[in-house]
Amino acid sequence: MSEPDVRMSPLSAVGLVASREIGTRVRSKAYRISTLVMLILIVAVTVVMKLVGGGGGADSTVGFVPAAAPLAAPLVATGKTVGQAIATQPVADPQAGQAKLKDGSIDALLVQDAQRVHVQVNKQLEPALKNVLTVLAGQIALNEQIRGLGGDPAKIGAAVDSASIDELPPLQQPYDYDGQQLILGIIAGILIYLSLMLNGQSVAQGVVEEKTSRVVELLLSTIKPWQLMAGKVLGIGTVGLIQMVAIGVVGLAAGLGLGVLTISLSAAIGTVVWLVVWYLLGFFMYSIVFAALGALVSRQEDVGGATMPALLLVVAGYVVGISVLPSDPSNSLAEVLSVIPVFAPTLMPMRLAMGGVPVWEAVLSVGLVVLLIPALIWLAARIYRNAVMRTGAKVKLRDAIGAA
Repeated sequence: MSEPDVRMSPLSAVGLVASREIGTRVRSKAYRISTLVMLILIVAVTVVMKLVGGGGGADSTVGFVPAAAPLAAPLVATGKTVGQAIATQPVADPQAGQAKLKDGSIDALLVQDAQRVHVQVNKQLEPALKNVLTVLAGQIALNEQIRGLGGDPAKIGAAVDSASIDELPPLQQPYDYDGQQLILGIIAGILIYLSLMLNGQSVAQGVVEEKTSRVVELLLSTIKPWQLMAGKVLGIGTVGLIQMVAIGVVGLAAGLGLGVLTISLSAAIGTVVWLVVWYLLGFFMYSIVFAALGALVSRQEDVGGATMPALLLVVAGYVVGISVLPSDPSNSLAEVLSVIPVFAPTLMPMRLAMGGVPVWEAVLSVGLVVLLIPALIWLAARIYRNAVMRTGAKVKLRDAIGAA
């Protein structure tokens, strides 16, 4: 009688390898420490942003003595016209105002009278505030000239304020990008980039480690090469996903809890969801390639060279996103590249977090990656099967693809 077939089902084999990878990496001290450090950094950055932006009100505070009180309202209005929030504060006399200058309660002090702008500071007048005061001084001088000619400065000022342009509807409706969404987009791109670089490299290094220790020979006596590759990718991907979700949830909770994020909860959650989706798509797409490329070499020091072509594509998408999108969110080159599968994992989540992405572009980019992954699995499985058992010199990619 023939012996019964003891080989596991494909699903069981992949699950066994994946659970082995998850257990090994989650229990490692390096993984736990790195995850904790990243979470602490996320909270620390959020706290710093809260402290830095905590003032949240006026850009400058200007005190004024009773004689200069008529300048208070025009000063605030002038500040608004040049994009500066000015707060005013009355003081009893110049001596009281000077005391406030010394203790930092106010940034400048208006003294003497309202006929001219007489300003005093503790050390140096800030350029932005100086610009506002200069504009105010010009307005005062203009009003004096108007009075000298017999005109009414108030009426002329009202006429100037009410003047407006007749703006026709634009040919295309622009998207109003929110500053916080831009920051979230950059953070999303950085997290995706780091995850692909670190976890993707871990796949290739794991393949080489098993190859050099001959563990792969024992595993392949029970399971098929593609099952080993799929299990390794699935396991490391799950470990990375745990990190990604933890960072996203903690960062979101810290930002909303401390009031640093003022965008809607749905927009913030949407950013985290897209972050997870694109991490999964990008990781599985690239890690399949990393596993195949890692099988071509037998030494850890050769992993970087073998995976360099794939890494360059990851870096290229990241560089375009981080250098172009913050200053030009609707850049045409970035829009096109974000739909191409090899660049989409880093570029598209950044654009989605920033907002203004048409639904069809988001769907198309996801669809193209999903369609590409099965083709990559077939190609990578062929390379992996033909190269993983070969030790010694690096296996040429052409030989690994063409071998029977």
